[in-house]
Amino acid sequence: MDLLFIIYFALAIYFVLSLVISVFLAKRGDLDNVQKSAQIVLVWLIPYFAAIALWQFNKSQDQAVCKHSNFGGGPRDSSGAGSDGNH
Repeated sequence: MDLLFIIYFALAIYFVLSLVISVFLAKRGDLDNVQKSAQIVLVWLIPYFAAIALWQFNKSQDQAVCKHSNFGGGPRDSSGAGSDGNH
């Protein structure tokens, strides 16, 4: 009975992980339909490893989004002097 539970648990994890990664890949705007389809097929054909590897690869392609930036590069003015007037 314990072996059967482990098998069902592993299958449940496989289906949930594959489904989550498939949705993640389907929502990506930087992949065309062929790339999305190929990656989703890989996720379902190669359990666990493809899902985790493709998720990590696509996640690494995202660039961090800065909410705001200082115009001019920070506390120095165009002469190179700091805000207190000293160099």
